Amino acid sequence: MQRIIRVIALFLLIVSMPAQAQDAAKAKVLLDQVSAKVKSYQNITIDFKFSVSNPKKNLNQESKGTVVQKGNQYVLNFMGMTRIFDGKKVYNIVPEDEEISISKYDDEKSDELTPSKMLTFFSSGYKYSWDILQNVKGRKIQYVKLNPLDTKDATKEVLIGVDTQTKHIYNYIRTDKDGTKTIITINSFKTNQPLSKNHFTFTESKYPNYYINRLD
Repeated sequence: MQRIIRVIALFLLIVSMPAQAQDAAKAKVLLDQVSAKVKSYQNITIDFKFSVSNPKKNLNQESKGTVVQKGNQYVLNFMGMTRIFDGKKVYNIVPEDEEISISKYDDEKSDELTPSKMLTFFSSGYKYSWDILQNVKGRKIQYVKLNPLDTKDATKEVLIGVDTQTKHIYNYIRTDKDGTKTIITINSFKTNQPLSKNHFTFTESKYPNYYINRLD
């Protein structure tokens, strides 16, 4: 009997392996389509909802924001703050404190999930798997699960929900090993909007009474 069980178990393992490989391949293809679609646009304007929670830490926070992105440049409005990245420097503008901080940005040294990375961060460093398909208000959202290849990564897993028709990201769900869950849901996704030439330019003269902290 034990020998039969071992044979059946081996058979199930062999049968399941191609399916798992196919699922990983399907997931990679879908995410590649998302990346290609994003890169095809001149610019993107997004309205989003952000939430972060962890019952163990008594953490439960929600907010809304907007971001306009062109290439790696962006203007982010979030939690009462405006952040401008012109491709070289980051400008954090806080009207409540009338303060502005200016710093250089090194993409290779930063693990920060910037708006530009948000739509393409999954291109490398993860193991992919096909997850559930959900119907959200008539839209078919296919989820892809990502598990970091780096075992020291604080992230346990990431779920990316993709609209199967538009190939746009619908939401991002990250679960950390400490139980913290971060969810970003895209409410509005507009492309190729008319933008002024100086849309991603910081103009210091607009903030005459602000304290400017130049970090480097």
